[in-house]
Amino acid sequence: MRQEDLWNTDAARRYDTPGSGMFAPEVLEPTADRLAGLAGGGRALEFAIGTGRVAVPLAERGVPVTGIELSGPMIEQLRTKVDEETIPVVQGDMAVATAPGTYTLVYLVYNTISNLQTQAEQVACFRNAARHLAPGGRFVIELWVPELRKLPPGQAATVWHYEPGYIGLDTYDVLHQRAVSHHVRYEEDGTARVYFSPHRYIWPAELDLMAQLAGFELESRHADWTGAEFTADSRSHVSVYRLPV
Repeated sequence: MRQEDLWNTDAARRYDTPGSGMFAPEVLEPTADRLAGLAGGGRALEFAIGTGRVAVPLAERGVPVTGIELSGPMIEQLRTKVDEETIPVVQGDMAVATAPGTYTLVYLVYNTISNLQTQAEQVACFRNAARHLAPGGRFVIELWVPELRKLPPGQAATVWHYEPGYIGLDTYDVLHQRAVSHHVRYEEDGTARVYFSPHRYIWPAELDLMAQLAGFELESRHADWTGAEFTADSRSHVSVYRLPV
């Protein structure tokens, strides 16, 4: 299924969860604070800006933000929060679409680079980020670490989150380096709604090689936006790549 079909009007309508989940202040505030510091007083470009979960609080911190987004319904949802003058958005594929101007920061959050389904597209995304950056500019990626160590022989799925009314699990195709995230939400009437998204997962070492192919160097890697140490047990990472000055 194409990404533009997955992120349709229904998905855009239910994407925002104000004050909870990935919209919780303890999640968003460290993210926006770190990105504002990495922008260094310059302009920021968000690949796959979505409904503006990160872009809006980053703009509120005084950082001029532009976005690239494939989904028209997601852009429409963003427009209920801010206008085009406040956060301009180019509709298109983040691997190839271009935004006007030059930036000190390009960022891509919440595992979204894995929405690109081939290695070639993911490398193209790095190169597109490099094209938009001034010398010394940074490309920041937030990405999960594949949980293959949890897969015993013959099992192809892991439960990565559960809470009352919700289960999240990933199914893996290790031969083709792909995963599908399944989100099951239970309604009060006893019914369940199932949503899914396909990914091509990337190991940190492979991500670093993609960066090198685009001319970047790894500047830092942490387990989260607060700067926690990245270890063998970390479930995700925030990696900062930088172009030479």
